[in-house]
Amino acid sequence: MSFSVKNTISVLLKYIVPLIITIGLCWLLFKGMDLREMWATMRAECDFRWMWGNLAFCVCAMLSRAARWRIQLKALGIRASLWELTLSVFGTYSVNLVLPRLGEVWRCGFVAQRRRAPFAEVFGSMVADRLADTVCVALITLATFTFAGSGLLSYLNQDGSRADSLVAIASSPLLWGGLALCLGVVVWVFVSHPDNKIVSRIRQIATGLWKGFAVIATMPGKGRWLLYTVGVWTSYILAMWCAFQSFPLTERVIDHYGAQALMLCFVLTSISMAVPSNGGIGPYQWALIFGLGIYAAGIPGLDYAYSAAFANMLMGTQTLFLILLGLFTFGWIALSKKKLEKV
Repeated sequence: MSFSVKNTISVLLKYIVPLIITIGLCWLLFKGMDLREMWATMRAECDFRWMWGNLAFCVCAMLSRAARWRIQLKALGIRASLWELTLSVFGTYSVNLVLPRLGEVWRCGFVAQRRRAPFAEVFGSMVADRLADTVCVALITLATFTFAGSGLLSYLNQDGSRADSLVAIASSPLLWGGLALCLGVVVWVFVSHPDNKIVSRIRQIATGLWKGFAVIATMPGKGRWLLYTVGVWTSYILAMWCAFQSFPLTERVIDHYGAQALMLCFVLTSISMAVPSNGGIGPYQWALIFGLGIYAAGIPGLDYAYSAAFANMLMGTQTLFLILLGLFTFGWIALSKKKLEKV
């Protein structure tokens, strides 16, 4: 019975809650919006040539991510082809559209199965891959807020309640006390029950994860790994730049406010991907609309409806593209399995 309850809770947290968040945010996004007007804005304003540029740079980012991961896996003695790893990255994003956060697990399982490698080590290398991305986002965020923070503070100060709410949340004793309590409970469980089966299993998994993560410090090809990391994030930034060029008023945002506006929107959308949702649908548009809203006062016509049309066009285009990549990926996997079976 308890197992069933745990399973139910796990399913709720992994799949149902993200789906509810996605649906809820999309409902709020489209609530009261004239969909015909939004579609008319998309058709009239969007230069689809720049959207193709956006997708091209997204693919470049995925290729760089696959090449970077290949270096980590090779250091673990796992020799996977760049083609396989690229497909695994394509599949990751597609799976996350349907089952949030399961894409990373799927790609590790895919590579581990095809290369007959320990799943824990492959998963550990993926965790290191994601941690590298987290560090990059943190550094880009720090640099962006250093140069563009004044614009954000000015926007928040237009309504004092916004700034006060953020300060209240960040300084809440309840928040920090709750985090400290959770950490204390976890440490106590591991120290006082070292022989518990669940604790032992977690330690075993953690050892495999650490091996996959620690390989970064000792692996050959660290220079190329760093180069590919730069390639991943440069490609994503250029993809966002192409998207801004596709609509006249968002192009004017960059012309008027410079790179800081582009980077602030990029940072906000990157952070929004941490919100549990299906492929970032919902949080991504809200983050982009919020970012554009900071600069809307200086760009006549850049109102909520226009920003929403731009954000939805960008997310819609990328989502459709990921679906097509997913169909291609899983089609190739199915065909390759049939060929292996015949052999």
